[in-house]
Amino acid sequence: MTKMVFINLPVTNLPNAIAFYTALGFKQNEAFSNEKSAAMIWSDDIWFMLLTHDFYAQFLQNQTIADTQTTSGAMIALSLDSVTDVKRFAETAKKNGGSYYHVDMGIPEDQMYELEVKDLDGNVVSVDWLE
Repeated sequence: MTKMVFINLPVTNLPNAIAFYTALGFKQNEAFSNEKSAAMIWSDDIWFMLLTHDFYAQFLQNQTIADTQTTSGAMIALSLDSVTDVKRFAETAKKNGGSYYHVDMGIPEDQMYELEVKDLDGNVVSVDWLE
C-alpha cells in the first residue's frame, strides 16, 4: 500500500480557500469534498484537506483552533522543480489574496531557494527548490 500524507488546514471560507489552492495548482477531488471540507491534491501521495472551522474542531480534544493570522502551529514545506517555479507559486499566491516572504538562511540561492507563502487564513506553506 502506498503511503500518503494528508495535511489538514482549518479555513474560514471554504470556497475562497478552494479557489486559492486551485490557483496554486492543486486539483480538487470532488469525491472527498463537501460543504465542510475539500480534498485538494498536490500529488498522488500528498493531499491538503481544507476544513471549515466547525468541522476541524470536531477532531480536537480540549484544544481550540489557533488564530493562524497571529500564531503558528505548523509550517508545511513542498518542493518544486526550479527557482522559477518557487517564485511563480509565491506570486500566484499573492495575486490570489495570499502573501509571501523570504527568510535568509545563509545558503546560496544556487544551492537552495525557499519562499514562505501565507494562504488566506495565515497558514504558512514553504516552497523550495534544492540542487
